[in-house]
Amino acid sequence: MSNAWIEVAQRVFARRHTELDLTTGLVVGEESALVIDTRGDHRQGAELAEAVRSITRLPLQIALTHGHFDHCFGTSAFLPAPVRAHARCPDFLARAAVDQRQHWVEHYRAQGDPDTADALAASSPAPPDHLVTDTASLDLGDRPVRLHHFGPGHTDHDLVVEIPDTAVVFAGDLVEQGAPPDFEDAHPLHWPSAVDALLALGPTTVVPGHGSPVTPDFARGQSAELAELADICRGLISPEKSPFPAETTRTALDRPVQ
Repeated sequence: MSNAWIEVAQRVFARRHTELDLTTGLVVGEESALVIDTRGDHRQGAELAEAVRSITRLPLQIALTHGHFDHCFGTSAFLPAPVRAHARCPDFLARAAVDQRQHWVEHYRAQGDPDTADALAASSPAPPDHLVTDTASLDLGDRPVRLHHFGPGHTDHDLVVEIPDTAVVFAGDLVEQGAPPDFEDAHPLHWPSAVDALLALGPTTVVPGHGSPVTPDFARGQSAELAELADICRGLISPEKSPFPAETTRTALDRPVQ
């Protein structure tokens, strides 16, 4: 992994970051550009903003795939750009931002990384100001972008970014590459259908929230594993048959049945 842009389609870029193996995105049109997720603190956000400016000087818009700190605590570096997110994202941030910050500041200090801990301690997520319920469209000039919410999955407010003219989809953490999915705020019974709806868009490339861009077959395989875990949560399959590590499975089993 490296902090470098990968052009996954014409004027569509993914950037895989060393920190947490996060993957952000950039879609460039003729009149404006869309940044997908903003990293985990104000310093990381500023680094990403500088990297974006190495690609384009166009006016920027922001889309947040969800409210976990590593995807959105860097948004302040992009203001006053409009910030799009699902309609439930602001409430999630109001409830969870302080706890997320405290937990991860302690994590970074315990890992011997005081610089990241201090940067995160000084960061707060900028509230989204353009809210999406089910589907929304925006025009970057010569290219449309669609934002979709396919129901609860990784969170209750996941947003998928579709670039139809390139058949690229940015999945956020609905799809993970390189590590097991995270179920801390998840809805395990519904997550498989959210990934299936994403695949129904017909992408040729799926950019996950963490890791390298993947094929539809990879995402389809992960959906099948998520469906197995959903059946474990329903009590239909033994937890011993989980396709995921024991800790991941326990976290999913501890989530409310919804």
